[in-house]
Amino acid sequence: MATLEIAGLRKSFGTTPVLHGVDLTLADGEMLVIVGASGCGKSTMLRLVAGLETPSAGRIVLDGRDITALDPSARDIAMVFQNYALYPHMSVFDNMAYALKVRGLSRADIRRRVEQTAAMLGLDGLLARKPRQLSGGQRQRVAMGRAVIREPKLFLFDEPLSNLDAKLRVQMRAEILRLQRRMGVTSLYVTHDQVEAMTLGDRLLVLHEGRPAQLATPMEVFSNPADTYVAGFIGAPAMNLLPATLTSGGTALRLDCGPLVPLAGAWAGPDGRRLTVGVRPEDVALGEGGLSLAVELVERLGSESLVHGRVAGAGAVGNETLVVKLPGPVAVSGTIPLILPAARLHVFDGDTGRRIEPIAPEKPTQRLAGANAAR
Repeated sequence: MATLEIAGLRKSFGTTPVLHGVDLTLADGEMLVIVGASGCGKSTMLRLVAGLETPSAGRIVLDGRDITALDPSARDIAMVFQNYALYPHMSVFDNMAYALKVRGLSRADIRRRVEQTAAMLGLDGLLARKPRQLSGGQRQRVAMGRAVIREPKLFLFDEPLSNLDAKLRVQMRAEILRLQRRMGVTSLYVTHDQVEAMTLGDRLLVLHEGRPAQLATPMEVFSNPADTYVAGFIGAPAMNLLPATLTSGGTALRLDCGPLVPLAGAWAGPDGRRLTVGVRPEDVALGEGGLSLAVELVERLGSESLVHGRVAGAGAVGNETLVVKLPGPVAVSGTIPLILPAARLHVFDGDTGRRIEPIAPEKPTQRLAGANAAR
């Protein structure tokens, strides 16, 4: 078990920058999930930590030791790859035992540790098989076993479940979480899958074009996204984002598509300030609230339904789309009335996209102090 510190980490390929400076610290035993769109630099970051790429700038410190320039074999790191990376000519036993043989352990110690790890991962009856005789899920277990058996200071997972079908991904996700919790090994996990990110991580690092967009717990990222990129990326379906302007002295906003929407609290800025208002599909309610949706598509998912459409009615410009999540299988068509609950709205600056918060209400003691000063 160990801590990991990354400071000012940058990487460019030729004249193309990929990582623009990443700073973070992982606590002992923490699982940090790095998530972002394809090409954001998340796998590059993992390869830099593993020593498979050389950073253009920055430091990587594992358990107090600077490993930035160390050979991968000297870093005491184990990596689980997307494509398993098993030796096809070796049995499951030999794939898992290889690193121990290189270390020079005795045959008895190797057999004991392989059998213990195989039992932990449900591979007991598969030790004599070759990788080609295994299913995708079994191969991924072997890849994990090969990493676990080394007892490293740091685990790296590079989209390990992306080649599995949906059912297997759910099973393996639970296994990875149980295994990491049981062993308490500090871990970096890269994925583009939001469900994996939300369920596996103690914290999430959302990368956007090589820059950290937000670093926080999964629920903090979901509940208080730092900007419109995070808001639109985290959540399935994504948060609805609608352009608007501030009005009524900061207590309401006017959507570009027409309706006036009250705010819970007051926001700083003159009337006319450009904003983007966000609302999650599950927070939109049916009812008369000044907003109407022309239904275009209904996805019935059993326990819930996703209603897709365009904002309709007076003042609507006809190109603002909205997704509403409703409980159970619903039968809706035509135009339906909607309410955007003031307490569930997220407000972002219209120019920078950064999250903004309402002005803190003045406390009675502050008002009294102001009154006394005026005397």
